[in-house]
Amino acid sequence: QVQLVESGGGLVQAGGSLRLSCAASGRTSSNYFKGWFRQAPGKAREFVAAISWNSDKYYADSVKGRFTISRDNAKNTVYLEMNSLKPEDTAIYYCTADPGVDSRRIMVWEWYTYWGQGTQVTVSS
Repeated sequence: QVQLVESGGGLVQAGGSLRLSCAASGRTSSNYFKGWFRQAPGKAREFVAAISWNSDKYYADSVKGRFTISRDNAKNTVYLEMNSLKPEDTAIYYCTADPGVDSRRIMVWEWYTYWGQGTQVTVSS
């Protein structure tokens, strides 16, 4: 079993920055495919970013150039550095992990097995 715990959410003004962290437990999960999704009120869960075990990175068009995903396999932790935040980035951000995700399905949340409880990010205008 893999447990994921997110941290780092909060309230920030537009143009500001936040760094989310997701610590994973489970001795084999350090090399899992990991990602971030978000869900705003009344909207579907949407892909934000993902990173493979060897640090291939994938981003949603809406965050490309503003967000950076990274991982520290020794700490079994994945990060999401969010810069130039916009009010439309407001959502609950969820960390996710899976032993392997087909590159054609990276943006589909149903293909990920393990999920954190989420952390709220609120960007004020």
